[in-house]
Amino acid sequence: MKPLIVLPGVFTIALLIARFTTGSWHLFFSGNLAMCLMLFLTAAGHFMFTKGMMLMIPSFLPYKAALVYLTGVLEILLGAALLVPALRVPAGYILILFFALLLPCNIYAAMQHLNMEKAAYDGPGPRYLWFRVPLQLLFTGWVYYFSVYLASN
Repeated sequence: MKPLIVLPGVFTIALLIARFTTGSWHLFFSGNLAMCLMLFLTAAGHFMFTKGMMLMIPSFLPYKAALVYLTGVLEILLGAALLVPALRVPAGYILILFFALLLPCNIYAAMQHLNMEKAAYDGPGPRYLWFRVPLQLLFTGWVYYFSVYLASN
């Protein structure tokens, strides 16, 4: 999964650049930059795979396309907010809530065997949750640690 490559990849590159250019590791900034860029990547999916993402939303919810676009814009705004010191902690808490709210959509999509990129029902199904749920927990923990916990210490 691309976000799992982007998050630690950007984090590592940012740490190394910071270390070689400033002499310090800048863990706090590197962690937030990595999440910001990962959110930008996932937000792009909202615009590139709108039809497939609409299928992730249970049928009882209206305005599916608007919800997909809105959540994509929200990911961009919250990602950028992680880089603004005055907005970092509130953005972190909102992202934690956002990730918690997205998990049911991911579970629903897995149960429907959804292939988001193709907007088809030929995806891996429930076994995908063995990857997705821990990934969602990683994102949540990452945001908490780098955006909330480190900001308060």
